Amino acid sequence: MLSGPFLDRTWMGQNENYETSDIVMLGLPFDGTVSYRSGSRFAPEQIRLASWGLEDYSPRFDKHLQDINFHDAGDLEFPLGNTVKSLDLIEKNVDEIYKDGKRVFGIGGEHLVTLPEIKAVSKFYGNLALVHFDAHTDLREEYLGEKLSHSAVVRHITDIIGAENVKQIGIRSGMKAEWEFMKKNNTLISDFSGLDVLKNKKIFVTVDLDVLDPSVMSGTGTPESGGMQFNELMEWFEYLKDFDIIGADVVELAPDYDASGVSTAVSAKVIRELLMVM
Repeated sequence: MLSGPFLDRTWMGQNENYETSDIVMLGLPFDGTVSYRSGSRFAPEQIRLASWGLEDYSPRFDKHLQDINFHDAGDLEFPLGNTVKSLDLIEKNVDEIYKDGKRVFGIGGEHLVTLPEIKAVSKFYGNLALVHFDAHTDLREEYLGEKLSHSAVVRHITDIIGAENVKQIGIRSGMKAEWEFMKKNNTLISDFSGLDVLKNKKIFVTVDLDVLDPSVMSGTGTPESGGMQFNELMEWFEYLKDFDIIGADVVELAPDYDASGVSTAVSAKVIRELLMVM
């Protein structure tokens, strides 16, 4: 009988027992509607490997990963080319997580994966709000005639939870009509106090990694100059630690566009720190 030890392909610091966990990490390797550079479906697997290059302790939040009590359930398997069925699989699995009294932490994949997550979570919380970190508005009604697109994900989410329950941070690219939508609905904020209207809400945090500047995060599908530095994003996380976060995801790493592996390592640390505030 082999005695090992063997390399672990799950996230460092996870609780191996689903039943006793509080948070379920769910890999969502889908990029079927990417409009520029595809490849984010490879992110969950690569991020897991990169997690082992981190310490399990966060000095910023003075916690270990083991304190978070999360279980890595692995990656969902999607039928290639079938967007609707893939999204249905996400919704079904996230629904089961909340039926079991747990919270989801999704790892994409492209940003459209957030839509079925919200559809599922909204069945359990009537006062749901979205905090959206991104370079892009994601407020189109459709892209090239297709409503199910990563560039339309937040617009569709506003139809579920209401635009008044969406706050967007780091946005610097989008169509004029999308900027007008943000202005009309007061979704775009630039300082921490803009989040305070959500204090009594159940918060889902979605982080599109292209919110970070390409100098920090070059391995993404649609890099956009003028973005945040890593520590700026962490300051937002620190402010969010006092909010009621009932779910989260981190999306849009496309690891093969950064051969150095730095973008993947940054993504893993973003995930570690966001776990600390849940």
